Amino acid sequence: MTYHIGTPGQPWGEQEKAQWLSERQRQRSYQDEVVSAVHALASDFELVQYGALSYDPERYPLLALKSRNWQADKPFVLVTGGMHGYETSGVQGAIAFARDKAKQYAKQVNLLICPCISPWGYEVINRWNPNALDPNRSFVANSQAEEAAALQKLVADLGVSFLCHMDLHETTDSDESEFRPALAARDGKAFEPGTIPDGFYVVDNTESPQPAFQKAIIDAVAKVTHIAPADPDGTIIGSPVVAPGVIEYPLKKLGLCASVTGAPYSCTTEVYPDSPKATPEICNAAQVAAVCGALDYLLKG
Repeated sequence: MTYHIGTPGQPWGEQEKAQWLSERQRQRSYQDEVVSAVHALASDFELVQYGALSYDPERYPLLALKSRNWQADKPFVLVTGGMHGYETSGVQGAIAFARDKAKQYAKQVNLLICPCISPWGYEVINRWNPNALDPNRSFVANSQAEEAAALQKLVADLGVSFLCHMDLHETTDSDESEFRPALAARDGKAFEPGTIPDGFYVVDNTESPQPAFQKAIIDAVAKVTHIAPADPDGTIIGSPVVAPGVIEYPLKKLGLCASVTGAPYSCTTEVYPDSPKATPEICNAAQVAAVCGALDYLLKG
């Protein structure tokens, strides 16, 4: 498969990136679907604006919901969604957790919920930002992706040690039809087809795995939706399955969002919205179940 932008074998230059950007079109409203929903929860949380995207600062404020009256003797938990703007249930699942479930944990944990890290990506339903950068490979020093840099600064400025970070994602059919081919073309590489897992799975941290924690999340989500089986070679998206529905990545080495706090308990969730067994409501509920499963496990421990 050859992507329609660029010359095979040659990385994109500014002309190819400009062509790619010119083809992006707004398909939904961040203001209507995210900002309004976040503001509706301001009575239950402290509403924090931790930045705004330079592409259009008024249109793209970066918003977080923070527990009121943070207390040093309670654990700190970060929930992020919309790191990839096209992964809808990451955004709406984070909002649903804040709206429907956060209150039951309010006395036990300090919550910071960032529902949509990449609002431009949310509107154009894309993985990258306008500069053809993947924010979820950009959690590095002097990050060139302002979405990642803003979250890094927010976490650093808080000056607390997080116990847990739940980063809510999706794996979609468009990964294989659009986003991976575009990535290969951008980098001047050949596209190597893969498979899309049918079901929910999670990514643990290779550098500090927490198998019991990940199992608790899988068990909670299994009550809501199906767990992705391994491919015949024992992998999910090319990574060895270390437990049902669990793979591992070196989070910091890859510059992934789940490394931003250095929390000992981190999890990247992956929902499959294109499954014939799934609906938007099921996908959102799976994300909520994952966060609740994580918190329930930690609080029992």
